[in-house]
Amino acid sequence: MTTFQPKRLVVSWWCIISVCVAAQLQGTLSSESDHRYAPGDPVPLYANKVGPFQNPSETYRYYDLPFCPPAQVTEKREALGEVLNGDRLVHASYQLNFMDDKVSEPLCKKRLSKEEVKAFRDTVKQDYYFQMYYDDLPIWGFIGKIDDQELKYLLSTHLHFEVLYNQDRVIEISVAADPAYVVDITEDTEVDVEFKYSVRWKQTEKPFDRRMEKYAKNSFLPQHLEIHWFSIINSCVTVLLLTGFLATILMRVLKNDFIKYSRDEETPEDQEESGWKYIHGDVFRYPPHKSLFCAVIGSGTQLLALAIFIFMLALVGVFYPYNRGALYTALVVIYALTSGIAGYSAASFFRQLEGTNWVRNLLLTGCLFCGPLFLTFCFLNTVAIAYNSTAALPFGTIVVILLIWTLVTSPLLVMGGIAGKNSKAEFQAPCRTSKFPREIPPLPWYRQTIPQMAMAGFLPFSAIYIELYYIFASVWGHKLYTIYSILFIVFIILIIVTAFITIALTYFQLAVEDHRWWWRSVLCGGSTGVFVFGYCFYYYFARADMTGFMQTSLCTTHIQINQVATEVAGTLMTLHLVQHGSKEP
Repeated sequence: MTTFQPKRLVVSWWCIISVCVAAQLQGTLSSESDHRYAPGDPVPLYANKVGPFQNPSETYRYYDLPFCPPAQVTEKREALGEVLNGDRLVHASYQLNFMDDKVSEPLCKKRLSKEEVKAFRDTVKQDYYFQMYYDDLPIWGFIGKIDDQELKYLLSTHLHFEVLYNQDRVIEISVAADPAYVVDITEDTEVDVEFKYSVRWKQTEKPFDRRMEKYAKNSFLPQHLEIHWFSIINSCVTVLLLTGFLATILMRVLKNDFIKYSRDEETPEDQEESGWKYIHGDVFRYPPHKSLFCAVIGSGTQLLALAIFIFMLALVGVFYPYNRGALYTALVVIYALTSGIAGYSAASFFRQLEGTNWVRNLLLTGCLFCGPLFLTFCFLNTVAIAYNSTAALPFGTIVVILLIWTLVTSPLLVMGGIAGKNSKAEFQAPCRTSKFPREIPPLPWYRQTIPQMAMAGFLPFSAIYIELYYIFASVWGHKLYTIYSILFIVFIILIIVTAFITIALTYFQLAVEDHRWWWRSVLCGGSTGVFVFGYCFYYYFARADMTGFMQTSLCTTHIQINQVATEVAGTLMTLHLVQHGSKEP
């Protein structure tokens, strides 16, 4: 009979993840074979999307505006991650052949109706930008501008492309609107416009493998690196203080107890126990709602594994700037493949707590994170469809995700649950649990759950809040976050600080004869997510310029999902450290 081998399963998952990510990279890196062109060869230019600059998530198809579309709009075949990212690439009408200079090439002439003029004027009012991809290099430009002196809305009708090349490869591209070619669209009247473009090619010595550096250089500016390292130093100081604080408790307060128990001495009958020793018969009593408790642990284990795998891919350079959809593809694939970890952790822990209905526990584990995520998606997709935005997922993509969940996530969850149910791990408490729980004495207000959560979440949050600004600026703005090594260090520090502060607070809770530590450790360990939740709203209202119902819906619902993920993932290591640490006395 074969036995379950978790190491072999992890290796297999990692191989599958590597293959999927490699396939994603191949799809995003090879638009035209190896990016080598001869003079006069057509270089792929795709128009992607347009949208208000202050609302990064509110994007629309490029030809939703009355530009000059080709005779037949041809869509580019996109990967799953690109669709999830809101990309909708189509072949553009501009002809930017390799090393082919053009001075003033006409694109089209047309007469804009009153409705089209109004549409363009509204986009200029909201500071709309457009995005294209030329040989997988992103380019941006603005649709028009506002003349503040004369209070006019001007539509740009001439784009100038400047392309740098090295031998037979495109290295860099930029686009700018020619201020001499603008059309006044202030009034609701029909206007004749002629769209034109020009192209200029220049040679450069910059190698092909460094052409993406300019998009990430903002993260490596000296002032930004100084702030990042200040954040790490601040976090390390917090870790050292907590480590010393916890070590002091263990060495000074529990040292005598460790010595006594190691000598196997018996306690005299006339000597009364005090503090945590007084509730030794209640501290290992199983928590209430243990099925939900184990589901939280299983989901937290999966999310923690997901974060670790994502960091591993980021550290090896998979998520370079503008690798379209690679991060979303990795998230979907790795989450599906790590569902077996959630099933195994939840079922094995549920078995240790003498749970019987393991099927119900598995269903709860599978729905604990996916359920709220699905409801949130339904709401957001409905809003995006109402706005006709590219954030709305096509029906085919929704079917693909449902198939992944049905054919990959669910079977792996069940397989992991069966393996966990049949595991031989047993919960071995160092002392016998009393038949009836001891009454908990009255506690001061600062010993209650909410104040303890506030104390437990503040210190970990203080260790990461500087880095959070840069993360939000990349998620809800147009900046790029590329220093994943620093982010990984901050992530490790967050786990350590969360575990240490929760262990210390659990000791204080047991010292005042409160034996309800199971759920308290989970809530304290995940309370950092509440602070992140509050900081998200602070960033949205105080630091960002986002407006509109759609952008607000996307931001607030994403904040809630991030909070749930942070709280669930933040409980795993805390709970295990507290559980095993409590067995020592």
